[in-house]
Amino acid sequence: MERGSPFQLECPLPLDEYPHVLLAHGGGGRLMHMLLERLFFPALGSSGDHDGALLEVGGVRLAFTTDAFVVSPWRFPGGDIGSLAVHGTVNDLAACGARPLALATAFILEEGFPVESVWEVARSAGEAATRVGVPVVTGDTKVVDRGKGDGIFVITTGVGVVPEGVDVAPARARPGDVIVINGFIADHGIAIMSVREGLAFETTLQSDSAPLHDLVAAVLEVARGQVHVMRDPTRGGVATALNEIARVAGVGIELDEASLPVRPEVQGACELLGLDPLYVANEGKMLFVIAPDVAEHVLEAMRGHPLGQDAAVIGRVVDEHPGRVVMRSRIGGRRVVDVLSGEQLPRIC
Repeated sequence: MERGSPFQLECPLPLDEYPHVLLAHGGGGRLMHMLLERLFFPALGSSGDHDGALLEVGGVRLAFTTDAFVVSPWRFPGGDIGSLAVHGTVNDLAACGARPLALATAFILEEGFPVESVWEVARSAGEAATRVGVPVVTGDTKVVDRGKGDGIFVITTGVGVVPEGVDVAPARARPGDVIVINGFIADHGIAIMSVREGLAFETTLQSDSAPLHDLVAAVLEVARGQVHVMRDPTRGGVATALNEIARVAGVGIELDEASLPVRPEVQGACELLGLDPLYVANEGKMLFVIAPDVAEHVLEAMRGHPLGQDAAVIGRVVDEHPGRVVMRSRIGGRRVVDVLSGEQLPRIC
């Protein structure tokens, strides 16, 4: 067939080979992981399968993490970008098994953004840090030209101390382990979408943004070394977090659809918007991969905490289909729960 024919078929550029950055590259899905593994990790000489880095200084184990928050809108039901930045960084430390020690924060402001709103965000972050009991010890502020930002971005860095005997990492998941989550999923992403798109529901959908370090400490206390993995399912949701664990550990994961805790109003909103709650971001949830013999003790400890009253066992680790997550439906069918290329809802954290 001659070149230029209207019927000529040419192989399109692979999705992971786009020469320009897409929103999907920051969405927590397949494209983001490709960007990290093919660009940032080789360039920086590092790798990351955890929510933070573990360092040992003078015989003390420290967890170190940093995160950038670009959520739009910056104020949403249940929180704002200030409290979200503190909670998100504290939860990354908690996922490493650490108690937060100190935070640093940087604000990137766009020219024309109201100073009153800057005060509101800074005060919210400060109040959140006070409630957690962790000081904000240093930081930075930069201003960019009008039209070169989006109001306000917040970058937060945290350091915490990992107690003796705590060893959690994605590679430690093993067949027979059970998977527990501390409550309803998809609340945060749907709350953001409802505000962003001006959607009205019968009930106000609230973000689940909250600090989980005390809940995690309670679980680690009762589990006595039997917590193998912890991961907070933010960008990409529960599905992406579990796929990361399955891939790193070389195990299979089976989820039980009937056990997934989803609020009826959130499920309804997801159906209306064509979203799957498994891929919607959370900001106050932690996935625990634990030995089966401590599951009941862990559930009891969670349900005794205000942020774990709706805790549930949602799946288990298996030998079959290593590197994959499979869902068992309510009617007995099975489907693969893969990683999305991008994210259903961009800029939700």
